[in-house]
Amino acid sequence: MVIKMNKALTIAGSDSGGGAGIEADLKTFAAFGVHGMVAITSVTAQNTVSVEGIHDLPAQMVKKQIECVAEDMGIDAAKTGMLSNSSIIKAVSSAIQKYDFPVVVDPVMIAKSGAYLLREDAIDAFIEHIVPLATVITPNRHEAERLSGIKIRSREDAKKAARKIEKLGAEAVIVKGGHIGRDATDLLYYRKKFYEFKGRRIKDGCTHGTGCSFSAAIAANLAKGYDIVEATEIAKKFITMAIEYGVKVGHGHCPVNPTAWVGKDAERWRVYKGLEEMLQQLMEMNIVDYIPEVGMNIAYALPEWYLKGEEDVAAVEGRIVRAGRKAMAGKVKFGASRHLARALLKVMEFDGAIRAVMNIKFDEKILARAKKIFSVSFYDRREEPEEVKRKEGATIPWGVEQAIKRVGRVPDVIYHRGDIGKEPMILIFARDVNELLQKFKKLKK
Repeated sequence: MVIKMNKALTIAGSDSGGGAGIEADLKTFAAFGVHGMVAITSVTAQNTVSVEGIHDLPAQMVKKQIECVAEDMGIDAAKTGMLSNSSIIKAVSSAIQKYDFPVVVDPVMIAKSGAYLLREDAIDAFIEHIVPLATVITPNRHEAERLSGIKIRSREDAKKAARKIEKLGAEAVIVKGGHIGRDATDLLYYRKKFYEFKGRRIKDGCTHGTGCSFSAAIAANLAKGYDIVEATEIAKKFITMAIEYGVKVGHGHCPVNPTAWVGKDAERWRVYKGLEEMLQQLMEMNIVDYIPEVGMNIAYALPEWYLKGEEDVAAVEGRIVRAGRKAMAGKVKFGASRHLARALLKVMEFDGAIRAVMNIKFDEKILARAKKIFSVSFYDRREEPEEVKRKEGATIPWGVEQAIKRVGRVPDVIYHRGDIGKEPMILIFARDVNELLQKFKKLKK
């Protein structure tokens, strides 16, 4: 069986911080299952704060990179990024015209830090030699203003600018909405028709590399055979996720996370399978004497960089309950336990490596055993402030925080002795479900 691997080329600069440029493009291509190839135009010394240096490669070397991969492996789609001088622009244009593949043009002019990445004297060459080759061009507001000569203050202004840029020779124009209006709606002008791709502003999201990753996502999906409208719709969903799950590094504009597109689903599967396997092993043990009256449960959270709330914590639906001298359990499901999820989310605020928890019956003998082999802390529900009692779901996070503060770190075990109408409980915490099972086995002995 012959398996066809789609191939995409990025013609762009290198970002030493790994957040934009070819580094972001290759991550994006990989996220869509597309083989990525590169033609490096410039090497930059930059981080999340500033661009400290730019070294342009010789134009003929840039051209040779394009020709080299095109003649051997072929190119299903390409994108351009940083083309910093007119010599490189002309060389790239000359090379592209020799072949037949769609080109996504990201008119990289100014970095997030404010540094100019396309020299002013090269803009005319860019408009003359690159824009007419664009299957899709993806300017932000400032780039669209410079290319069209139209000041953009509204969506109607963006439409006027798109029409003007299309007249420069681009087949389709996307004026990105990140700097326009209250939302983040992108506007596509294609074959005399406008399409809107609505977005939302993400609080505390990462934005370094947004333009690179978005245009690379369009190129990857064109390479896979999607049309321009479909590729743009997919790329919009992709970049929203990349911003929301950005990489919190550096002291400036943190970089987007292109791998979130596949990474979060992969982690959900790992969590689901891990918890399912632990549950199966647990059910093969004699655990009836450790099940509380309210039932036992196990919760396992996604890694902290993908964790947003209770919906990202898997647990046993319906809990593990006693049926005579046997234990019965429901199915593993995300969002299945509010109580343990809240306890785990609070713990992860103090130590993000702790991702698993289970509750077992409170027993003085079990507690005594725990104190011999684990770090143990507690909270007293009788000390719970009235304002906490009145707030739905606040008791467990409050109690867990009290227990952590009591010992100055996240302990292996947290317990409470109950209150009126509240069953006492022991909680066991661990980094993952394998460690959690081992801790339970030690207590069970």
